[in-house]
Amino acid sequence: MRKILISADMEGATGVTWPADVLPGTEQWQRCRHMFTSDVNAAVAGFLDGGADQVLINEAHWTMRNLLLEQLDERAQMLTGRHKELSMVEGVQHGDVDGIAFVGYHTGAGTEGVLAHTYLANSITGVWVNGEPASEGRLNALVVAEYGVPVVLVTGDDRTGVDARSYAPQAVTVAVKDYVSRYAAVCRPPARTAADIRAAAQQAAPLAVRHEPVQAGPFTVEVEFDAWHLVGAATVVPGVERTGERRVAYTLPTMYAALRAFKAVTTLVSQAVEEQYG
Repeated sequence: MRKILISADMEGATGVTWPADVLPGTEQWQRCRHMFTSDVNAAVAGFLDGGADQVLINEAHWTMRNLLLEQLDERAQMLTGRHKELSMVEGVQHGDVDGIAFVGYHTGAGTEGVLAHTYLANSITGVWVNGEPASEGRLNALVVAEYGVPVVLVTGDDRTGVDARSYAPQAVTVAVKDYVSRYAAVCRPPARTAADIRAAAQQAAPLAVRHEPVQAGPFTVEVEFDAWHLVGAATVVPGVERTGERRVAYTLPTMYAALRAFKAVTTLVSQAVEEQYG
């Protein structure tokens, strides 16, 4: 049996280029949910074409209730909703996942890419792990490596593919759009991106082979904010220390622990942000 986990984010989905496209409740979000679901369905079909036996989709965007279950490929299952132990890669920890796909992903805070950010849409201007710039893709790849699960497919804009090659060089990548600015892209239509994603997933399926868990810690995570007062919010978390005017850092033995601490930091920081002034 070969099982694939799809971590499905939305900023890197077909046709998505600006905040209203991914903000739950907006007219544009309703429209883009269909294209997001199309991307995921294409990945499901491709993995099954390539010999996978099971596909579980973990909703990974915002409220984690964006994909249209009624349009989902009936051969897959979907984990939807928030407050999950491993957030974007929930499901990888049970020992039955052979490979993971990052569908609809994007680049990290402070870098070039459509809707580039790391966890928070604003406020964070950079994240580093052991000195390396860290997108959500890199953070999640480090976590799943501790469970022996390889990243086999990454879809998003063209800059996301470049980023993926730095943390998962073996993964197959698909660009559904080409970066022009943070809020603009040259987009391919969904019929074309679905075909591209399905072909890439079929190619990636044989790469889904569990390996020995990678224990590469300790991990030092640095986070930079766009305002001084957010450092005070972040350092409420035990072990998180101020390292600069707008920077904090912490060190933990595993990426599992480091990711959970990052979730705590971002949750506190988001509550310290005022609507108009940040």
